[in-house]
Amino acid sequence: MKPYRRRTALVGVGALTAGLLLTAPQSAEAANLVKNPGFETTGTDGMPYCWEKSGWGDNDFDFATVADAHSGSAAMKVTLTRRVDGDRKALITESTDCAPVVTAGKQYDLSLWYKSTTPDTAVTLFRHDTTAGWQYWTDLKTLDMASAYTQATVRTPEVPAGTDRITWGVSVYGTGSVTTDDYTMDQVPDVVPPASCTGTTTQCADGGWEVLPTQNPVRSMHSVVLNNGKVLLIAGSGNSEENFAAGSFTSAVYDPANGTYKVIPTPKDMFCSGHVQLQDGRVLVMSGNKAYPVAGGHGYEGYKDSYVFDPVTETYSRTNDLNDGHWYPSATELGNGDVISFGGLREDSSGSVTAEYWSDAQQKWLGLGDVHQTWSYWGLYPSMILMQDGRLFYSGSHVFGNNIPGTGSAIYDYDANTITQIPGLQNKDERDQSASVLLPPAQDQKVLTLGGGNIDSNPDANRLTDVIDLKAANPSYVAGPPLPQGTVDLGNGKVAETGNQGKMYVSAVLLPDGKVLETGGALHNRADPVYESSLYDPDTGAFDSVAADPEARGYHSSAFLLPDGRVMATGDNPGNGTWNHNVSIYSPPYLYKGTRPTITSVINQEWKYGDTQRITVDRPIAKAELIRPAAVTHSSDPNQRFVDLPLSVDGNNVDLNVTSNPNLAPPGWYMLFAVDANGVPSVAKWVHLQGPAALGDASAHVHSFADSLAGKTSGASQKRASQPVSTTISGCDRHYGSVNVCVPTAFPRSVKKTAAARCAWLKTNQYGRLKVNGKDDPLGLDRNRNGVACEKGDVGR
Repeated sequence: MKPYRRRTALVGVGALTAGLLLTAPQSAEAANLVKNPGFETTGTDGMPYCWEKSGWGDNDFDFATVADAHSGSAAMKVTLTRRVDGDRKALITESTDCAPVVTAGKQYDLSLWYKSTTPDTAVTLFRHDTTAGWQYWTDLKTLDMASAYTQATVRTPEVPAGTDRITWGVSVYGTGSVTTDDYTMDQVPDVVPPASCTGTTTQCADGGWEVLPTQNPVRSMHSVVLNNGKVLLIAGSGNSEENFAAGSFTSAVYDPANGTYKVIPTPKDMFCSGHVQLQDGRVLVMSGNKAYPVAGGHGYEGYKDSYVFDPVTETYSRTNDLNDGHWYPSATELGNGDVISFGGLREDSSGSVTAEYWSDAQQKWLGLGDVHQTWSYWGLYPSMILMQDGRLFYSGSHVFGNNIPGTGSAIYDYDANTITQIPGLQNKDERDQSASVLLPPAQDQKVLTLGGGNIDSNPDANRLTDVIDLKAANPSYVAGPPLPQGTVDLGNGKVAETGNQGKMYVSAVLLPDGKVLETGGALHNRADPVYESSLYDPDTGAFDSVAADPEARGYHSSAFLLPDGRVMATGDNPGNGTWNHNVSIYSPPYLYKGTRPTITSVINQEWKYGDTQRITVDRPIAKAELIRPAAVTHSSDPNQRFVDLPLSVDGNNVDLNVTSNPNLAPPGWYMLFAVDANGVPSVAKWVHLQGPAALGDASAHVHSFADSLAGKTSGASQKRASQPVSTTISGCDRHYGSVNVCVPTAFPRSVKKTAAARCAWLKTNQYGRLKVNGKDDPLGLDRNRNGVACEKGDVGR
């Protein structure tokens, strides 16, 4: 079985048209920004004036000006007679004479007339960045086959900052021909509703948090938003060895509509399992906790069991077993609806080097011999993000200790079974429990990584952010702006962060206005909560500090988007073993900026790739998108994505153009938001994006991004059973305290390496009485050897 993927090789768009000579320009038609829109004026290279040949890949093609016109005497015909990969397109020439001038933040309506003998076509845009030059922007619309001239219209997204011109045309990426004529491009008039603040000035600028009156009844560290709008909260034993010993394993279903919880019988300890939504809306839960560690013995153990949770019946059912145990595994849905998983701990506490592959068609985990294996150890909860061509980008975000060897970031090609290192990630070994997100929109293929620390050495968590553009031929991380600083509670009340202090245990949530909320976190291993939240704007590449969650949200916390546009935050499990059952709700600033648009109808809830779907709205909107519902734990949700839906607008009827590429939007249930020009979103409607079989005769339009990788590439290594892993991988010294307590193996660097200083820190962080388990005292906390740490006789006067 293979993920849905087509490999490509890059040929630059401009390379085919270098040195093009232009004749005198023809006046544009009234209000039309396209010069020579009907191909009536001839250039000097056989192409019409202001139009150029473009494309890439291994294919046979022909460009011809033909008399079969919609109007006038000429039209452009592009034909592919053989194709292995790539595309061909006639584009508006990338020059100051021909490329239409645009204004950042504005939208433009594009229109053309066409005939097509192939379903494999798309309206494709390029933009001129005033700093970086010409580059691919996005695909807007897939054109249906048409034997007679048919008009196609589509509205662009808002023009990105730094863009002064665009070009566009029709890409042909399947055998057949497309004939086009009579192009138009018009700026959309501004329709901005009055911005009336409905809250306080602070709420309209920073949003607001509320702590719900009803507490979460379970110690949940896994949160999954279901396709009925409810939230599955998985605890298992909830990191409580008393619960584990008693066989008390729980989950709960929270209903945001009425604020109620329903506790669900849970068949196994799903504490620190992996989970992902399947394309039918059920939740696949893999592995979990087989055993807690013991002092001087084994560490955590992962089991092979796997389950599916059904949102309709609210019950778990067992699948076949995984090939290996995986405590803390990744889980990424592929473009064909299958799931791939890496990392975690085996049944013997060693690191798993076994990749697992769920076949959705067969509804089972495939056998070891049917899955490509590199025998690589990816660590715990490695963030594996699906790229637009089916490869996986390991962002460098992970859980516990150091990163993987090398640069700490990589691209994994399942088809070729190769790993290529990606450079640029800052301080790769201090990105423990950082967060990574595929930035809005998914079509831009940019990833943001935020914060992190290292529980092995326990330094102050950092403020680092990194951004990578996976559209580049040889992508590399570049440093982003530092995380804003907030306040930190070091045990004596909140104080302002100083120096380079940032946070680990970061939560990052994609919002329907296209921004990213980052919230929660702590300065050290299961200690010292940080109170800070901000909004990251992908258009400006900047953070804007907003209201902070009043609750501590460190280890085992989660934050995620609800269908009504609010954000829910749960959990916190500090080293003294306690649990925060309070639930916080964040209302972003857009919820205080006037009346929300409403999606009054969705004509069809079942969607297909490359399709056009109609909705109606109660007033004008600026954009619409699909947001995949959360399945988050330990700062990690590699499946989180925001997929832009280009618009064709006719009054209150809005046609939405669905991507043809399942790798951009893997099949399943999505939240559909409509957003007005002030960034105010509707309440979401649920739509179901069917699997790649729904493509019918069409193919996915896959681009040649990241195809000239210069990093070190390795294939499968020699088969091995596992990777040795320390039994203290969780950063807890089990020689001290009750089973739920985590005395750190490494104290924060500000704490002196003396019994007195360490005991003072433990007292400040409310660890209570600490029994010494066994005869060993590795931290020197029981100097009088009476079996209890940090008593008067241990620390002196």
